[in-house]
Amino acid sequence: MLRFLKVLTVVTMFVLGGHIAHAGQYELGREALPKEVAAWDIDVRPDGTGLPVGSGSVIDGEEIFLDQCAACHGDFAEGLDRWPVLAGGHGTLASENPVKTVGSYWPYLSTAYDYIYRAMPFGNAQSLSPDDVYAVLAYILNMNELADDEFVLSNKNFLDIRLPNEANFFADVRPDTPSISEVAPCMVNCKESVEITMHARVIDVTPDDEPGAGTE
Repeated sequence: MLRFLKVLTVVTMFVLGGHIAHAGQYELGREALPKEVAAWDIDVRPDGTGLPVGSGSVIDGEEIFLDQCAACHGDFAEGLDRWPVLAGGHGTLASENPVKTVGSYWPYLSTAYDYIYRAMPFGNAQSLSPDDVYAVLAYILNMNELADDEFVLSNKNFLDIRLPNEANFFADVRPDTPSISEVAPCMVNCKESVEITMHARVIDVTPDDEPGAGTE
């Protein structure tokens, strides 16, 4: 997370002749300015860390959503064509065809806020103000029947909203399952090449290296 970075270097390293050269060694790069760090430091956490001050209503969110989001997600967040569905899907997660939406699957409201603020609308990311994002998210909550028509979402009541599927997300605390691989990567005397010794029995999965390979 960018919040843990003390210094962000605009140019930290580059490759010359297969060797890594650090910034400064070749008089390239500089420390990022505070405003440059702040521009990237926009993540929002489940505990509310990173939430900007602001608010937005369902009514305002509907207008913004129709203008900025509905072309892909539908007027009622139902999704168009193959674009993601954002509303509905309640009670479907255990079925053969689960519908994963903000209301049925996503764990935290902060996940939705962070993604919308960081990456939406498609093709014009980070064009929405914090108030716009609060409003859009209020409308999405309304479409998921998690907020009434008069609801106003803000940084003050944000943590009061709990999504239905939150309890099904939890940390894997099994002692025999490390979160980081304990196997060190090979750094010396590694194999010079990798040879395919078996072929998948699904067509086109394994690249052909001989006539008929990958088709059995």
